[in-house]
Amino acid sequence: MTKFLLALGVLLLGSGQVRPSFAPGGGASEGKPNVLWIVVDDMSANFGCYGEKSIETPHLDRLSREGTRFTKAFVTAPVCSPSRSALITGMFQTSIGAHHHRSGRGVEKIRLPDGVDTIPALFRRAGYFTSIGSWPITKAQGKTDYNFEWDKADYDATDWAERKPGQPFFAQVQLHGGKQRDGRGLSDAVKKALGTLVSPEVVKLPPYYPDDPVIREDWARYLDSVRYTDLQVGEVLQRLEREGTAGNTLLFFITDHGISHARGKQFLYDEGVHIPIVVRGPGITAGAVRSDLIQHIDLAASSLAAAGIAIPKGMQSRDILAKDYRPREVVFAARDRCDETVEHLRMARTSKWKYIRNFLPKRPHLQPNAYKDGKPIVKRLRELHDSGKLGGLPEQLLFAPERAPEELYDLEADPFEVRNLAADPALESTLKEMRGRLDRWMEETADQGRVPESPSRYDSDMAVYLKEVGKSPERLKILEDNIALMKKWTAEGK
Repeated sequence: MTKFLLALGVLLLGSGQVRPSFAPGGGASEGKPNVLWIVVDDMSANFGCYGEKSIETPHLDRLSREGTRFTKAFVTAPVCSPSRSALITGMFQTSIGAHHHRSGRGVEKIRLPDGVDTIPALFRRAGYFTSIGSWPITKAQGKTDYNFEWDKADYDATDWAERKPGQPFFAQVQLHGGKQRDGRGLSDAVKKALGTLVSPEVVKLPPYYPDDPVIREDWARYLDSVRYTDLQVGEVLQRLEREGTAGNTLLFFITDHGISHARGKQFLYDEGVHIPIVVRGPGITAGAVRSDLIQHIDLAASSLAAAGIAIPKGMQSRDILAKDYRPREVVFAARDRCDETVEHLRMARTSKWKYIRNFLPKRPHLQPNAYKDGKPIVKRLRELHDSGKLGGLPEQLLFAPERAPEELYDLEADPFEVRNLAADPALESTLKEMRGRLDRWMEETADQGRVPESPSRYDSDMAVYLKEVGKSPERLKILEDNIALMKKWTAEGK
C-alpha cells in the first residue's frame, strides 16, 4: 500500500494544491478559517438554484448567491457508508477497502492503509477543534457510518461551541435529508415546520418511472424533505451570523449521494451520483457557477488547504479552490455490495459521455434487497411489474432479467440515460476510449473491488445484519432468503 500511495503522490504532483490566504475573521486565531461541512442524506440537486421549479429553497439559493455553486459534482459511491468513508479520507473507497456498504461491522475489521488518516484527525493535530452533530445539535454524535476502524477521539464533541476561546473549528452538521420520508411518511414536526405540503400534482417524474399515485406521492414527500432541509440550512446560517463566525467560516453544502429511488441511490446513473455542492466563505467568489467536473472527495483537500494544513502525499482528493487548479477531465464512481446484495458496477463520466460496466450482467437491475424492497416506491414498482401493468421504459430499464455488460450514454442528447449506445458501431471509438479510461483508473488507484469479497468477510457482516433484524421474523426470513440467493448466484457464476 505504501508503494501505491507513493505512486499516487507522483500522479498528483502539479494538480494544484495551493490556496490563497484568508483574511482574519471572527472566531478564529491567527487568521485561520473555520471549516463547516453540512452533509445531507439521500438527496439530489432538487433546489431552486439548481433549476428545481416545483418548490422554493430560499436559504440554499442565498448560499449560492453568496458563494460558488458547482453544477457537475459527483460522489464516488452512490450509497451512504462507502461515500462517507471516501469523503472523510479524501480517498476513493475502492482504494482503501471500504467499497462494500456497511462492511467491517462484524468480526473481520477493515483498517485504513498506512499513510491514510481521517480529515478530522488531520485538523485536530493542527490545533483545530473538531465536532460532528445532527441538527439541532445535541449531545448525540452525528452520522459517521465509516466502513473502517477509526479513533473516536478524532472528534472532540458534537458542538463547536465547546471549543476554547479563539480556537478555529472543523465541524460537520449531518442532516437527515431524504430520509425524512423513508417509507414512514413525514413526521409531525416536519409537517408543522413546513405548514403546507407539496401536491403530488406538481411532481414531474423522470421518464423511466410510471405516472402512478404512489410514486407521485413519494416524490412529493421527497420534495418536502428538500424544503425542510433548506429550512435547517437557514437555521445553521443564522447561528453562524449570531455567533459572529459567518465571515470567517468556509462552508460546504453537500449531499452524500442522490435520491433514494429505483435508479438513484445504489446506482451509477446521475440520479444516484450527481449531487449539489455549494461553497461560501473567505476567498470564495460570490454568485459564481462552475461547470467543471469535481468529486465529493475533493472537499478533503480543499478544506485542508484552506486551513493551511499540508495535504498528505497520495491523497486522491484535489483542492478545487486553488488558483492553479486543473479541472478533471473525467470522474469515476463505483457500486459494490449493498447490505446483503452482491453487486459490482463501475462508472467513468466526462461532461458528455457516461460509461458504466456491469461486471455481473446476468443479474437484474433490481436485485432483491431487504432495505430497498421495504420502501413503498419499490413495492409499488414490483406490484405493477408482477401484474403486467408497468410497461414501457420502466419495465424495460428496471425489470430486465439481465443487463448489458457495458452501457454508454450521450448525456447531452440523453440526460435521463435511457438509450444505451454501447452497441452502436458509429461510437466504437468513443466506447473504447471510455473503456480505457475506466481500466486505467482501476489499475492506477488499486481498485480493491477487482477481487471479489471473501466468503468469510461476507458472512462476518451478514451475521451483524441477521442479528439486527432478529426481532422481526418476517424481515429475518427475507434477509436469510436473499443471502442464500446471493450465494447461489455466486456459485453459478451469475
